[in-house]
Amino acid sequence: MTENTGNTPSASRATHSSGRRLLGELSAEFAGTMILILFGVGVVAQVVAGGIGNHDSISWAWGLGVTFGIYTAARISGAHLNPAVTVALAVFKGFDWRKVLPYVLAQTAGAFVAALLVRWNYTEVLNKVDPGHTLKTQVVFSTLPGNGTAPVSDWGALRDQVIGTAILVFLVLAVTDVLNTPPEANLGPFIVGLIVVGIGMAWGTDAGYAINPARDFGPRLASYLTGYSHAWRDQYGHLYFWVPIVGPLIGCLVGGVAYRYLVTPHLGAEGPEEPGQAPIEPIG
Repeated sequence: MTENTGNTPSASRATHSSGRRLLGELSAEFAGTMILILFGVGVVAQVVAGGIGNHDSISWAWGLGVTFGIYTAARISGAHLNPAVTVALAVFKGFDWRKVLPYVLAQTAGAFVAALLVRWNYTEVLNKVDPGHTLKTQVVFSTLPGNGTAPVSDWGALRDQVIGTAILVFLVLAVTDVLNTPPEANLGPFIVGLIVVGIGMAWGTDAGYAINPARDFGPRLASYLTGYSHAWRDQYGHLYFWVPIVGPLIGCLVGGVAYRYLVTPHLGAEGPEEPGQAPIEPIG
């Protein structure tokens, strides 16, 4: 018997298969995030530039975008569609750390391409409403403290992003935990979409509930490259693009820790016998 050096035909086929599988996952993350942003940024463009709809329209369309994006990608990649979710799953659920950066890049690329499509489609309306491409319509693509109008500081917006993303990740872990009471009949994507609707309706004032670094950075870059020269700054003139990146990355850890210590120890291998009862075998 010879030593297996990893250069055998079977090893090569395994490597090739693994590479194709990762490529498929990245393609799914790209497509799912693109769907999310087409609905999300598209509805903001319609409300802000077209004057059709309101904040409720925005909340519902973002939630539907999440739902359809998850249905697009879930079978292939798990449909993270959000670097904060990817990091949380790597820290708390054993997702392969080697895939984190490729997933984040695919998500950001999907958001970027979708934002370019929205920018192109709404060119005439945006030019009519805001010919100087100012902060008035910058909010179509990326978030600002207080949505560019309310008196919220950058640090207040950072706080908001930490809390909002913590809520998101906590609830995503809750509804996807097989030891808890996950949605059945393939309703998981719809429930996660409702989570985003709820966050939008309850946590949208201070920072526009980005709660997703790719959702903010990809469209922000697209707007910068298409005429919004101030895209990296807020209404105060401060560099702001880092807030919807750092806040969610902190928040995802906060939400994950909260779920791990508030809920996970009280779920057994079979879950609680009845709601409210102690689990059979607590897990750490």
